[in-house]
Amino acid sequence: MTSAGKWDHLGPEMSAVYQRFDELTEQGSDPEPGVDWGTYGTYAHMKLWLGPEGGHDYDERVLRVVRSVAERDIDFTYRQAHHLMERACYWAGRQGHTRYEELFRIPLAAARRFDHQRRRELLRWLTAGPGLKEARALLAEQVSDLLTEPAANGPAGVVRTEIGDTDHFARMLAEEYGPRLAELRPLLRHWNTARSTRPSARWLRNAERMLTPGAVALVRELLTRLVAYRGGEWVVRHGEGEWQDKVFLREDTIVVVRGILWTCQVVDERWVTSLVTDVAMTCGTGSNGMGSTCRCEPVTNAAVGVLARRGGLDVIVPLSRIQAKVRARSVQRNLSLALDAVAAENGLSREQLLDRAVPTFGLDADGVREEKIGDYRVRLYADVPALRYVNAAGKTVRSLPKELRAELSDLRAVLKELKLAQAAERFRLEQAIVHERTWRWREVSEYFLDHPVTGPYARALVWRIAGGPADLPVRTAGGWELAGHRPDPDAVAGLWHPIHASAGEVAAWRDRLLESGVRQPFKQVFRELYPLTPAEERTGTFSRRFAGHVLRYGQARTLLGQRGWTGRSIGHWDSVNGGGQGEVMRDLAGWQARWAMHIVSAYGIEPMLCATESITFHRDGRPASVAELPTLVLSEILRDVDLAVGVASVARDDQATAGHERYWRSHGFGELTETARTRREVLARLLPKLRIASRTELTDRFLLVRGDLRTYKIHLGSANILMEPNDTYLCIVPATGGAAGSVFLPFEDDGGTLSVILSKAFLLADDTAITDPTITHQLH
Repeated sequence: MTSAGKWDHLGPEMSAVYQRFDELTEQGSDPEPGVDWGTYGTYAHMKLWLGPEGGHDYDERVLRVVRSVAERDIDFTYRQAHHLMERACYWAGRQGHTRYEELFRIPLAAARRFDHQRRRELLRWLTAGPGLKEARALLAEQVSDLLTEPAANGPAGVVRTEIGDTDHFARMLAEEYGPRLAELRPLLRHWNTARSTRPSARWLRNAERMLTPGAVALVRELLTRLVAYRGGEWVVRHGEGEWQDKVFLREDTIVVVRGILWTCQVVDERWVTSLVTDVAMTCGTGSNGMGSTCRCEPVTNAAVGVLARRGGLDVIVPLSRIQAKVRARSVQRNLSLALDAVAAENGLSREQLLDRAVPTFGLDADGVREEKIGDYRVRLYADVPALRYVNAAGKTVRSLPKELRAELSDLRAVLKELKLAQAAERFRLEQAIVHERTWRWREVSEYFLDHPVTGPYARALVWRIAGGPADLPVRTAGGWELAGHRPDPDAVAGLWHPIHASAGEVAAWRDRLLESGVRQPFKQVFRELYPLTPAEERTGTFSRRFAGHVLRYGQARTLLGQRGWTGRSIGHWDSVNGGGQGEVMRDLAGWQARWAMHIVSAYGIEPMLCATESITFHRDGRPASVAELPTLVLSEILRDVDLAVGVASVARDDQATAGHERYWRSHGFGELTETARTRREVLARLLPKLRIASRTELTDRFLLVRGDLRTYKIHLGSANILMEPNDTYLCIVPATGGAAGSVFLPFEDDGGTLSVILSKAFLLADDTAITDPTITHQLH
């Protein structure tokens, strides 16, 4: 190629400039006075390209030009420096150019002109680029010199030199913890080597050798800050351009945080298990605190790894709690491996291990733990759960004296762990119903009914003996009984599911629960049932029972994720390849359900909305007929879907979403779903017992409330309100508590809708007492 043709791709004007530079290079002459040295420096760097196959040999005239440019104080722009570094890394890492000291001579000289933050951005191409290991080794001293901040920048500069400044957490480490981290610089550097998936034995030994009491305290403090950390907007630069990006942790900070977590393996303190679990929950869930998205999978996996390697039965509940909350596949895989490993060590299945591993937290048989602090007795109650304080005179007081409160730290940590364990046990018991687990009756008695943590939940559930009775368990002097009979210790027992009972039996159980005041930890007796419909028999392999709804996508995905549904997130980021449509999936008892949905809100509009489509069913990867599904499997899958619709549908909003007014009107006041019908049945039993009973009436879809000013129709699905006589919409945002808070509900209300309906009913029954101007204006 001629000299003229070589630069044609640059355009006529720049091509002419580069041709003139070529002439000067061939003559061994310097450029004329007044030359644009930034352009000349870029030209000199381009002369180092040896083609796509790379190489090592350069013309000495070219090297003379390159070296003269690198020695000159040239005012490169950031964009020019960015392109110089990018090209050098590409030639060395991808095209086989091997003369590294010459390739990077001008880019490194250009980087020196900028502050340390921009140097880090420029040098990232070299320090993290692929195929550059040899180049990094050769240029390590120069790179270190460029990145080392001067002593005048103080401890913050020391920390930035080690870990960079790429996100808000790294900045917090430098600016708030600079002095302490600078004192522990060898340990900080050690943390910055945590670049694999797990620490070696040598890494842990070195970490343990560097630990001091101050370092242990700092580890605890930094991880506590991470639990509360939520990231934020960060300026991202590329060439001359820059933009704001939502950042949690960048790769450099992830390495350091992983090192801090690994250090917990050699810290023998009570707080470690609880705090590492909290880190996993923060990093493994999204902005709404749920597991549908994962803020940082590498850190979540590191936390799970630390818990798994600490081992012992104490980590089982934390691991199972994380497993119930975090849905990222890599995290779920690591959790399963960790739980299976501990189970195998004990010769048990994972489920059997979880049965046996629930800690008692020092609670007695009544679920109370008491400790003495000074002249006070502090009681931890599992049923609340909370701490109560009794003074020397036997009087319950609100708190301990200030000088004794520091001694509560251990009990407060126990209380926190207890709450996590209780949530995990509720979830585990409900999954036992869904998966139809069975035990020997002696195992039910020992691991469930008699356990101070699990017992209060298990004793409020209906158990059944295979081929025998079903009942609430009753404690007698001789042990636990069902329906007045003491089962054989080896009798097979499980939790009762209403799908296997007659309508009369279910109705009788519902009446009994309300009469006895037994509150279940989740819906068992009042569980919604979804039998096969004629429409589903006709469609065959799919159901459209829940198609056509408009949901808040993030909220729906979070709720489904908590119940075991998975699937790739959808959104506006890849519309060309169908990123706006997808499906969520759940596997249950060898069957798989796939629920299709697509985004219907415009880009940038929050919350993002999706429209639901059909649910298809599969077995062994092939489409399956809906009629083939076991009744319990079909019912539980559709129940999950109904719950998602009931909680996330925009039909529940106080006002119609623009563009979805017809849906809001038709579904916000339309036919009831199975969840809403169950709600209606509960209200039919509750209303006669309420003080507002004479002012209420149930219709097929509404709870009618007669006030003194108006009659109101509260929809049993959405809790939206219409006012008679002309069905004018009434917008009320209910406050928590109030009269409805004292109404007994026989289960923990899914989504809180039943409580909302009751709160609105109590308010409107006494409408003349309403003083809120936002409501009275609508009434009059």
